[in-house]
Amino acid sequence: MENNRSNHLKSWPAGERPRERLLQHGAEALTDAQLLAIIIRSGEGGRTALDLGRELLEQFGDLAGIARAGTSEICTVKGIGPAKAAEIKAAFELGRRHQKPSLAGASLCASSEVAGYFLPRLKDAKREEFRCVLLDTKNRIIKDETVSIGSLTASLVHPRDTFKTAVRESAAAVIFVHNHPSGDTRPSQEDILLTKRLVQAGELLGIRVLDHVIVGNEGHFSFRDNGLITQASLKE
Repeated sequence: MENNRSNHLKSWPAGERPRERLLQHGAEALTDAQLLAIIIRSGEGGRTALDLGRELLEQFGDLAGIARAGTSEICTVKGIGPAKAAEIKAAFELGRRHQKPSLAGASLCASSEVAGYFLPRLKDAKREEFRCVLLDTKNRIIKDETVSIGSLTASLVHPRDTFKTAVRESAAAVIFVHNHPSGDTRPSQEDILLTKRLVQAGELLGIRVLDHVIVGNEGHFSFRDNGLITQASLKE
């Protein structure tokens, strides 16, 4: 049985070692614990890297739970120190960035497209992130940037900072995006007031605010689709 084997993965038969299995059969053939073992690399205190991978999954429930956990939380698993925790977080961040399509040159026509771009990037974030997508006269994306990262429940945004890059890049229009870590995409009163201020600031600067999209764990809320951004602000 597996419990009678050596605690060192190198002593296991080659066909059962996670790294060798990946090289021979591909990453899709490995379990979540085996993939974590490759990242963790070495065991601790009589346990293999595979044991530590299993303990991470048991403590946090699944891969999504590990992704949401902070490095200090991951370090509460005995045998996982700051270095291993950093490697695990880096692996999840690479996965998130890979899921996020490149925005440059794309054209956004619907709020569902905006949500599709940002949901993979923001769904596991523990804090509110407020992002600004800059568009040219044909609504093609110039770039997107993070305007602010707030507290657990709020993102602190000032119109001056929000439009700074848009002015510098000569953007014709913008789309604002932020996440609700709670998963509830309904706008708060503060969200509604902020959006009104941003639309007004954009009108003064000659930069159209096309939409403000809130993303949650599963869905999204569009201010434009729900009539909270007036048609006047969308005209050329």
